[in-house]
Amino acid sequence: MKHNLGIKEETKNKRMMLFSGSSAPELAEKIADELHIRLGDISRTHFKNGEIYVKFNESVRGADVFIVQTCSGPVNDYIMELLIMIDALKRASAGVINAVIPHYGYARQDKKSEGREPISAKLFAELLQVAGMDRAILVDLHSSTIQGFFDVPVDHVTAIPIISKYFKEKGIKNGVVVSPDVGGVKRASIFSKRLNFPLAILDKRRPAPNQAEIEHIVGEVTGKEAIIFDDMIDTGGTLLNAIDMLKRHGVKKVYVGATHPIFSGDSLERLESSDVDEVVVSDTIPINREFNPERIKVLSIAPLLAKTIKKVYYCKSVSELFKGENLV
Repeated sequence: MKHNLGIKEETKNKRMMLFSGSSAPELAEKIADELHIRLGDISRTHFKNGEIYVKFNESVRGADVFIVQTCSGPVNDYIMELLIMIDALKRASAGVINAVIPHYGYARQDKKSEGREPISAKLFAELLQVAGMDRAILVDLHSSTIQGFFDVPVDHVTAIPIISKYFKEKGIKNGVVVSPDVGGVKRASIFSKRLNFPLAILDKRRPAPNQAEIEHIVGEVTGKEAIIFDDMIDTGGTLLNAIDMLKRHGVKKVYVGATHPIFSGDSLERLESSDVDEVVVSDTIPINREFNPERIKVLSIAPLLAKTIKKVYYCKSVSELFKGENLV
């Protein structure tokens, strides 16, 4: 029978509680299963004007509370729900409030590229802290510098080992990892080293938001099996251009790996009908529509997040998770 006291009580009166927001209940349930606890009881509803109401239906006083809420669409509604949940926990005297955010909202707005622009990623961090959050657990940030927007501890872990293990098991012999742009080179380089594949880079330009143009390929790709690796798939425009260019340069097969499957608009359908051989993503964001499991493979990050939560709860180092070690 599942209980709500965590894995075991190593410290008297110390207890773990896990609650799910509305955005990813299936992922939260998987995490609870990995931790051998039950999800906490919470009520959520909306007033007729759209305002969100949240109530925790059990005592959280003094507990180490973990809230699982990802920033999928509708992004702003889920962010507001998370802030309200944190505020309710603070007012209910929770001991420590941990926000587990598999996909961090507004991550691409992490700097000012032009005048009179916001830095929305920092604003989101400040809102979380003002609401009463004590710690954040994040997965594969678009930019690791976002950690510096917080004045509370941030545990930033990566799904790279989970995705790279999947590709290792495919037995690709003549592979190359492709970074879709210069900004993703470090991420793709880590991925390529785990597979012992060379790295190629696409020279991409963005004439406007959600638009991309690829001009050159740096590296040898002809005759190889390419894995395009990025942190997220949004509109899919960059990927479709990359797939087309790689095919025109003599690549035998093209795979795609990414942590966050945003899949805005008809991007999922466009990818399924493209020349890509397989798209591999994690479940940081639920895919709430039908897709072809032979073309789109979803890997769960629940074991990774459960392991992180355990280490945070028992005050153990998470540096190996930050580096992607000892995960698989």
